[in-house]
Amino acid sequence: MARTLNLEKISTRRQRIGQKARDAPELVFTSLADNIDLVWLWEALHRTRKDGAVGVDGVDWRTYASNGQENLRALLDRFKSGSYRAPPTKRAYIPKADGRQRPIAITALEDKVLQRAVVMAMEDVYEQDFYDFSYGYRRGKSPHMALKAVVDSLNQTNGGWVLEIDVKGFFDAISHRKLREILDLRVRDGVIRRTIDKWLRAGVLENGVVTTAKSGTPQGGVASPLLANIYLHEVLDKWFVQEVQPRLRGWSRMFRFADDLVMSFQREEDAKRAKEAIVKRFARYELEVHPEKTKLVDFRHPFAKSANRESRKPGSFGFLGFTYYWTRPRGRRGRWFIARKTAKKKLKAAFGKMKVWMRKSRHLPLAEQAKTLGQKLRGHYAYYGIWGNTASLKDFFYHVVRMWRKWLSRRGQKPYVSWDEMVTILKHAKLPPPRMVHRNV
Repeated sequence: MARTLNLEKISTRRQRIGQKARDAPELVFTSLADNIDLVWLWEALHRTRKDGAVGVDGVDWRTYASNGQENLRALLDRFKSGSYRAPPTKRAYIPKADGRQRPIAITALEDKVLQRAVVMAMEDVYEQDFYDFSYGYRRGKSPHMALKAVVDSLNQTNGGWVLEIDVKGFFDAISHRKLREILDLRVRDGVIRRTIDKWLRAGVLENGVVTTAKSGTPQGGVASPLLANIYLHEVLDKWFVQEVQPRLRGWSRMFRFADDLVMSFQREEDAKRAKEAIVKRFARYELEVHPEKTKLVDFRHPFAKSANRESRKPGSFGFLGFTYYWTRPRGRRGRWFIARKTAKKKLKAAFGKMKVWMRKSRHLPLAEQAKTLGQKLRGHYAYYGIWGNTASLKDFFYHVVRMWRKWLSRRGQKPYVSWDEMVTILKHAKLPPPRMVHRNV
């Protein structure tokens, strides 16, 4: 009951912030931190993952929450007085399929709470500024909404010229100086800006040594996606809508999820001009477009003729882990339509993660393995289970079963599991079969 009342108070304050930002698009906020109080921090704590990895402070969620009133009051005092010190993130590694290790950053719990509180205050300002074609890490937005928007738009226009853009190491390349200039346009609250600066300078702890960087957003923190969105909104979205689109001869559209973005154009010359302009624009903000992964694709309907009136085969492009391509049912009378399948790179990565897990877990009881494997399969279907991707899901399931049999054959005294034995194991395991989760995406 108490939390419900607190949520109502916080919701009212957040609505006021959003309304104020909506009514005055040029307004600069100088007192956002006044909204962050003990109640606000309690809600931020509840929104922080309870099973998250422990950071440099060695404190987990339950330990912190057991004395939450005192801990949060002390955190609030340090935040408001400016004495808060942002701890470095802890560098950890997780194994990759090829034997290498992927670095990850783990944020201290108290830092997660404060970052969440600041994000709650700032996102209501920027939600009024962000465009509808920006889907990444926003309330009420999801990757599947972006996937649907792309296919719906291309179907309406019978395809077009698609520009697939890849930004080199975007989250690590964000200029701190440029980010501060962009934040000045909307948020100049001294308490919040001072805290953000501390996060940018906090650095990463590895082997007892703290390394700081002159660029990039706070690694592993919840503030990083919002700061990245703010950066790209000013660098790309706003500029493209206000400066580029009015100068193009045909229609154009953009779809962005964080730094994963594609654009579609009616005319090839418009697409080429936009690509050149984007490369220059990004360079001004210390971002680099990957020359090999950025490409312009002729994605017009297969019946569309090329400039020399010759028949042509449309290309394909990738977005959010899927490959978009034109296809039609078997037979000459089938109608062409846009289909999507799991990108080869993502499929390979998923197989790699399964391989790593199976190798480490092959000693566990079969029932325990089957339970975890079922959860992993459901997680894969939850994202990739969209209309038209059934073949990729079946292929994934088939290869996972084969892989499981291989690793089961490498444990114990018995060196081999026959297919007859595997069929029996599968009957008891009851693994979830491939299924379409998102029918309208």
